[in-house]
Amino acid sequence: MDQSSPIPLDKLIVCTHCDAVFTLERPQVGQRAICARCGTVLITPRRKAGLQIIAVSFAITILIIAATVFPFLSISAAGTTNSVSILDAALAFSDGPLVALALTTAALIIFVPLARVLLTIYVLVPIVLDRPPARGSTQAFRLAEALRPWSMAEIFVLGCAVALIKISDLADVAFGPAFWMFSGLVVLVVVQDNFLCRWSVWKSLDKTQTS
Repeated sequence: MDQSSPIPLDKLIVCTHCDAVFTLERPQVGQRAICARCGTVLITPRRKAGLQIIAVSFAITILIIAATVFPFLSISAAGTTNSVSILDAALAFSDGPLVALALTTAALIIFVPLARVLLTIYVLVPIVLDRPPARGSTQAFRLAEALRPWSMAEIFVLGCAVALIKISDLADVAFGPAFWMFSGLVVLVVVQDNFLCRWSVWKSLDKTQTS
């Protein structure tokens, strides 16, 4: 690289996974920019992606709230039937020394995913409407990204599936409305993460704040 003419920082892009640095070449809509070292997707511009992500985020919000209210499953054994919601399952050990574990479980499967989608809506709505970003949008989006590894709704569903298979020989298990809501929620979370071009969001926030 010619040291006398360094490349401007806004013409570079860094892989968030392996820290490889590349000269920025923005792909066309429908194409993807991928890290040549580790294969991480760097840029994924999509037409009207902002509106789609906002719609998916509202759907996720509704499903999370509904799934915490409706029965998640019911178990029948020896003539006795019990129904539990997701919140009941998360707080099953809320008494005694395991209260911290119960609160952590509830946070990871309910409150963290809900916080992420609400922060995403807060950041994206002004951008999609071509308005100045809301106050603290940069910090809000950074927090939403920091919470991503701690959003474990899909792990909860997988763990429940394994547990139900193990107890199916001992009791009759019936899935409640919340189970299907939560399953759809997991799918929508994956769709949201795949549609969200984080580089485009950061670029939009930077452009509106420096203009």
